[in-house]
Amino acid sequence: MAELAVVARAHGIRVLNKARKDALLYQLAHHHCPECERHYAIFLPEKPKQMKQPKSGVDAAVKPEDSVTPVKDDIKPTLHRQSKRSRAKAGDAGRAVTVEDISDHTHFPPPPVTRDLVAEIVDAYCKDLRPQMFQEAGCAVCGRLHLLRELKSLNRGDLNMDILNCPEATRKERKSCEEAIDTIKGPVLEPSCKHICPACESALNKGKMPTAAMANNLWLGAVPPQLLGLTFAEQMLIARIRHNRCLVRVSSGRAKMIANCIMFANPTVKVYNHLPPSREDLSEILAFVFIGHARPTDDDFKRTPMLVRRNRVAAALEWLKLNHGDYADLVISKENLDSYPMSGVPVSVEYKQLDSDSNKIASSMSKFDNDIEDGTEDGACPFTVHGLTGEEYESLSMKALKIRALRHLEQGGKVLAVGHEEEAQSLYHNPQLYPQMFPWLFPYGKGGIGQAVHARKLSEAEHKKNLLLYHDKRFQTDLYFPIVAFNHEQIKSSSNGSFLLAKRQKFDTISKRLLSIKPHVLESISRRMKAGEHVVPVTEDEKHCFSLLDELDHVGGNVQGSLTSKKYMRNEIWSLIAFKGAPS
Repeated sequence: MAELAVVARAHGIRVLNKARKDALLYQLAHHHCPECERHYAIFLPEKPKQMKQPKSGVDAAVKPEDSVTPVKDDIKPTLHRQSKRSRAKAGDAGRAVTVEDISDHTHFPPPPVTRDLVAEIVDAYCKDLRPQMFQEAGCAVCGRLHLLRELKSLNRGDLNMDILNCPEATRKERKSCEEAIDTIKGPVLEPSCKHICPACESALNKGKMPTAAMANNLWLGAVPPQLLGLTFAEQMLIARIRHNRCLVRVSSGRAKMIANCIMFANPTVKVYNHLPPSREDLSEILAFVFIGHARPTDDDFKRTPMLVRRNRVAAALEWLKLNHGDYADLVISKENLDSYPMSGVPVSVEYKQLDSDSNKIASSMSKFDNDIEDGTEDGACPFTVHGLTGEEYESLSMKALKIRALRHLEQGGKVLAVGHEEEAQSLYHNPQLYPQMFPWLFPYGKGGIGQAVHARKLSEAEHKKNLLLYHDKRFQTDLYFPIVAFNHEQIKSSSNGSFLLAKRQKFDTISKRLLSIKPHVLESISRRMKAGEHVVPVTEDEKHCFSLLDELDHVGGNVQGSLTSKKYMRNEIWSLIAFKGAPS
């Protein structure tokens, strides 16, 4: 009866709790569905439990002649019709599977690959590598990149484009201050894209505005020539909001040059009412170290990302003042602008002589790295942006790092505090933050992140993901937009985790336990963990320390990229391997 119920449910037949066997057989005999064309149920006789004998191996398997239950005469015509219909559609693929069929297909190892199978595999491989299979193009409605084979032509005439009329989301380019500020009439579309993605097409067919449509206050506009090709230092001079401090390191070997940047992100940002900033102010947020066999020449400076061209900066600021909504009240300081060189480095250069013939850092090289130098011999040198980490702490476990931090604070150690001006910008509910930080990405000040019209419809994380998929790849190729965007998500996640912890009923207990921790216990645990010992709390003081680490995990687990989140991911991987086995 249980097997009949399983078969009935597989065919979509509702089985009642008190259903009778003959009723189920009648329903199955007079039932037809797509599953009937592909599957047949085979029932094997089972001996009573008192007559079962222990199996001794393969020889104890059920014999083929005893493996099929006789079919009753009243359902034979139905099975015959279904079998005939299945064979007409799929040939032998639709016939009932017997034990002989199973045993015939269990040969191991399998036979060698035939030439026909090799040709079939190569043909399928070549088809999958055709350009049209992985080539991407932008959607004219949302501007995001999609596979070209998934897109449809926009010029079909069966789509209602009136939904995309939103002039206030756009802005026309102005050439002079005499021209009036105007918007772009008609549907908000990307003129360089000629296709539409399935998601936008589905929404338009339903008469709805696509969530990711540029008409939904997500229009950005094309980047003008004045904002293209700016160096890293020039971008810092035209940004109205400062969000970090940078240390640029340029390494020059015998022939090649490469540049790296280490960024220190600030939780608060400073707003400039006068641009460009003075050279003294720039020196506070930007440092330049040149490492090489000889002091840098003017030609070397031109290849670095620290090059500043005064005319390019002036042209960019003048264009932004005319067209960017947040630069309308900006004062372009001619005095500060004249203090910069026509073409050169605006900050002092710290020079350090290179002792070896290579410009590589030995600790960052792998055993497979055989190149003598990194970088290029001519043209602009490669430029990468990094976060900051300490080599001293790389080998410590997560608990050891937390113990070290708590011990540092208990001993009265200092922490780094970043000050800000009275006019500071918040990371929350500030849609114009990114357009002012990255004016070369948001040239008209439109399409900011976190707008009120997108509340509960488009999250900030999803918005950033869409920007990274923008069709012209301006956000993908930017030097530090991905790092800043991800860092802001980390700050918000940690803040949310802290608020959740503070709202818990046992927060008072946690705070009292934090104040009652004994410094010598922290020092002892830290020293033992640093030595590689697996510390198990024994005393009450040690247990209090470890319980505090669990509360820190609550906050750190909300931060992407944190040690706690990595621990959670490792646990998920181990659980998956334990459940499904190791990947092969």
